[in-house]
Amino acid sequence: MTATADLGRVVPGRRGSIDGLGSSAPLGAMLPAVFADDDLAQRFVAGLDEVLAPIHNVLDCLEAYFAPALAPADFTRWLGDWVGAETDGVEDTAALRRAVAAAAHLHRIRGTRRGLAEVVRLAFGVEPEIRESGAAAWDARPLGPVPGDRRPHLHVAVRLPDPGPADQVRLDRLVAAARPAHMPYTVQVTAVERTSEGDRT
Repeated sequence: MTATADLGRVVPGRRGSIDGLGSSAPLGAMLPAVFADDDLAQRFVAGLDEVLAPIHNVLDCLEAYFAPALAPADFTRWLGDWVGAETDGVEDTAALRRAVAAAAHLHRIRGTRRGLAEVVRLAFGVEPEIRESGAAAWDARPLGPVPGDRRPHLHVAVRLPDPGPADQVRLDRLVAAARPAHMPYTVQVTAVERTSEGDRT
C-alpha cells in the first residue's frame, strides 16, 4: 500500500515508495557506534529507510487517516464500510467525506423520516419530498381514531436539475437501506421546473 506526504492527494487503491521521502526514524543513527562511520553499512540501511519511510509516514499521520476530512479518498471509502455510512459507491470525494462524517449521527435516527431525509440530502444535495402512512396524535378520550393510513407506504421524490436513469437507481438503493425495514416504498426522480425568461421578474 502507498501513502503520500499529502494525505489529500493519493493514487486510489495504491500506497508505495515516494521519491525523496525521508524516514522519521533513520536506521543509520540506531546502529552500534562501530558502524557510524562505515560507509557500506550506512548506505545499506539508507536503502531500507527508503522502503520503510512510507510506513513511518502513515504511522506518524495515523490520526488523520481516521478523520474523514483528511484521510485519503480510498481510505475514506474503507472507513465508510467500517462505520456503515449510507453510500452507493458513485458519490464524489466531498460527498463521501460528508457521509462518513455523518454516519454515527445518522445511525441514531435511522428508520425515521428525519434520518431518511438527511441521507437523501447528503447524497443529492437537495431536500427530498417524503410522503408516508405513519402519523401521531392524541385524544382526551379513549378509543379515538387511529392516525395515519391502515396500509403502510412510503414515497420519496427528489427534483434534480439534470436527472438521469442512474439517479433513480441511486435513490432506490439509499431509500431501501435507510427506510424502516417493514415499510413498502416507491421513489421518483424528476427534473426541476425551469422558469422561462418571460416569467422572471
